[in-house]
Amino acid sequence: MGTSWDARTYDATSAPQQSWASEVIARLPPLAPGARVLDVGCGTGLVTERLLQVAPGVRVIGVDASREMVALARARLGARAEILCQDALALDVGEPVDAIVSTAALHWVPSHELLWSRLAGALAPGGVIEVQCGGAGNIARVREAIDAAAQEQAPELAGFSPWEFASPEQTRERMLHAGFAEIRCWLQHKPTEPEDPAAFVRTSILAAHLERLEPDRREPFARAVCERVQLPLDYVRLNVSAVRA
Repeated sequence: MGTSWDARTYDATSAPQQSWASEVIARLPPLAPGARVLDVGCGTGLVTERLLQVAPGVRVIGVDASREMVALARARLGARAEILCQDALALDVGEPVDAIVSTAALHWVPSHELLWSRLAGALAPGGVIEVQCGGAGNIARVREAIDAAAQEQAPELAGFSPWEFASPEQTRERMLHAGFAEIRCWLQHKPTEPEDPAAFVRTSILAAHLERLEPDRREPFARAVCERVQLPLDYVRLNVSAVRA
């Protein structure tokens, strides 16, 4: 399964991600009652819950690779949505869905060539996909802070990155190959100042780095990163809108 997450802290500190998600949800076309909507990388279910309000009778499925995230999403949503613990590269939701939404998640998935094929396979012909995730140049200054802290505190993390921050051009090519049409890909700079920067950096950025360290080394490393991080955090979002051919 995926990276272990502090799901409750993420839930409490994810206001930036929720703000970005609002823009993605607003791009969805009208959905008919009974339409099946898939939230890929649903996290704690905050965005999934909002998808239930898109249209009366929409059926929502959320998938996430993190057991901790899935547990909190299931507690939040109960029987209102189906929440599955799945890796996006092994996506299996039965019959194809009518729409896919993914916010602040796909940059955590390796092998984007395979990822877009998996997403296309889950989407019915004519179905829509709306995505926002980290794109080329995302958190460049933060990554410099992580590298500097790794040299000082955790040399085994030197060069490690759990992310794929793709460009619009790379993404368009991969999506065409996977079977998408009407593709639009673009970057947005989103300078971000979380209410609790230290908690946000530890939870939303460093989860995979901290998981690779022994428990007693995690806090010193996180502190060394946070001491170097400058606000605003230099977020760059990759946005994608497309239709399944």
